[in-house]
Amino acid sequence: MTIISTTAGRNPSEEMEQPSWSTRVQNAVLGYNLKNDRMISVRFQGKPFNITVIQVYAPTSKAEEAEVERFYEDLQDLLELIPKKDVLFITGDWNAKLGSQDTPGVSDKFGLGIRNEAGQRLREFCQENALVIANTLFQQHKRRLYTWTSPEGQHRNQTDYILCSQRWRSSIQSTKTRPGADCGSDHELLITKFRLKLKKVGKTTRPFRYDLNQIPYDYIVEVRNRFKGLDLIDRVPDELWNEVRDIVQETGIKTIPMEKKCKKAKWLSGEALQIAVKRREAKSKGEKERYKHLNAEFQRIARRDKKAFLSNQCKEIEENNRMGKTRDLFKKIRDTKGTFHAKMGSIKDRNGMDLTEAEDIKKRWQEYTEELYKKDLHDPDNHDGVITDLEPDILECEVKWALESITTNKASGDDRIPVELF
Repeated sequence: MTIISTTAGRNPSEEMEQPSWSTRVQNAVLGYNLKNDRMISVRFQGKPFNITVIQVYAPTSKAEEAEVERFYEDLQDLLELIPKKDVLFITGDWNAKLGSQDTPGVSDKFGLGIRNEAGQRLREFCQENALVIANTLFQQHKRRLYTWTSPEGQHRNQTDYILCSQRWRSSIQSTKTRPGADCGSDHELLITKFRLKLKKVGKTTRPFRYDLNQIPYDYIVEVRNRFKGLDLIDRVPDELWNEVRDIVQETGIKTIPMEKKCKKAKWLSGEALQIAVKRREAKSKGEKERYKHLNAEFQRIARRDKKAFLSNQCKEIEENNRMGKTRDLFKKIRDTKGTFHAKMGSIKDRNGMDLTEAEDIKKRWQEYTEELYKKDLHDPDNHDGVITDLEPDILECEVKWALESITTNKASGDDRIPVELF
């Protein structure tokens, strides 16, 4: 399962895609930073330390020296934002050859080929930032070392690397490629086994969400009948509200169906999936020409399917806009865009550093709230505009008007009762 995937740097005319990750680690994501079209960082909540993964795509050997230097400057800026305690990985296509030369603290002698100028620049970057190159630490067969194959299949090189903080070198168990994995790319799947755990995030109970488009008449009848039985004489407001709340909640859960979670539309057609199966078979059998042909065919059909899917989505968006269905309009835009929001498991302290521990987060909220409402009672400016006259009693018609004026389709409060149920 891919944890992070982007189109970083593959096509300068396209923007970097949003990161994607397996459902297993999604709850551990603290946030991500799209630096530019060549690099992205994602932070995970780990145990005992948090984990930051940076994915990069370095300029090729044909790039100008200024572009290469700008790439490493941007990467250095991104590194400066990462907490020092985090376990750090930097992965991606570096378009560099490190070779089998041993560099103490940075690389071992189990690389592939001869180091080039780009490899020398990468080595210097690792030395400056106390990073070790995991690909070179383990003796492997050559087919487990090369990460890229030329289009004609004649040349193979090691250009993809996984970098890790030197302090965590002993936790790396193995690093090797999986040539048999069907990635639909001229690069091979590169895997590192690392001894560390993601912090277990407890499952939260999903609150009951009413399907507000299917409120039955039975709900209205039962609520009215139970309201008629309420004793309204000489009641404490809080006690009366608790009874009203319980009536609405109990009746709603009993009579209104639960909102179903809509599955996202899958845009790949059956034809594309069949070709993907054939492509995987060709890869496993070593049929290079057939694999190359099927890969091109899959890419063509996948582009066609995605274009058709997006076209249909846009038609629905235009129709919602024409009909004035604002809520459906923006929901469809969000679903089509597919923006991911990291869980709110961290906030920043005064210095901009991430706080992930529950107690630290509570203290920071307390500190912020106290500052927000802190006033100098001896300052006469803080007493301007204070109303001392009592207002008249609230009329029943004013309460009805207030209820009718509430905007619908909004999130409920602590009582979890949508305004539509009144």
